[in-house]
Amino acid sequence: MQPERTALDDHERAVYEWQMWVPGFGEEGQERLRASSILISRVGGLGSVVAYELAAAGIGKLVLAHAGTIEPGDLNRQLLATHAGLGTSRIETIGRRLLELNPRLELELVPENVSEGNADALVARADLVVDCAPRFEERFALNSAIVRQRKPMIECAMYELQCQITTIIPFETPCLACVYPEIPAAWKRKFPVFGAVSGSVGCMAAMEAIKVLTGLGAPLVGRLLTYDLRDVTFRTLELKRREACAVCGGERVDGDS
Repeated sequence: MQPERTALDDHERAVYEWQMWVPGFGEEGQERLRASSILISRVGGLGSVVAYELAAAGIGKLVLAHAGTIEPGDLNRQLLATHAGLGTSRIETIGRRLLELNPRLELELVPENVSEGNADALVARADLVVDCAPRFEERFALNSAIVRQRKPMIECAMYELQCQITTIIPFETPCLACVYPEIPAAWKRKFPVFGAVSGSVGCMAAMEAIKVLTGLGAPLVGRLLTYDLRDVTFRTLELKRREACAVCGGERVDGDS
């Protein structure tokens, strides 16, 4: 079901004029975007860029979940953090920065990281999820919640100069547990990365979310895009659902063979 739309006012038409010129988007797409809500899990090096681009594009509501305070190590990549904000609430600084860009944006600021205990409640507050969490435990909790609630999720990640992104539509595409049945043994909470690398996939994730919500273009449904900026190589892999997946295996929707 599409969110209820209302007509844009003159100020909105002026702000979003250039993107409304994109074929297939137009004023209708802008109205759909404004009527939509997105949950972003962690608003760090990756999620901060997703949030900023979505706010700039005119999303109606962002639900942002991220605990903790701003630390010096955040400043190389978390573009919504500030030096003046060191030691203060990360989520409050993020909220202020986003409203400076788009004062009409509706924000729900949650000073918590996603967990099995809060994932369902957080996912219920949005039409779509963008997963930017650094820990697989958080990613798996979100994945289970979006499958239970049949909500789309943009799944994106980076490491060093490498990135990957896919769009998950429950029971139509593989879920995260289909691709990663268990936490990879080599995964670490802290890892090498440039801010420009996380920013690149953050922009892609924001665009994927816009496409899914407005029907623009062809999202990465059932496809995993990976790229390495060390040598600027890109490839797209076809993903398949696993019948034995503990999260989404077995169930079918109309039209499945």
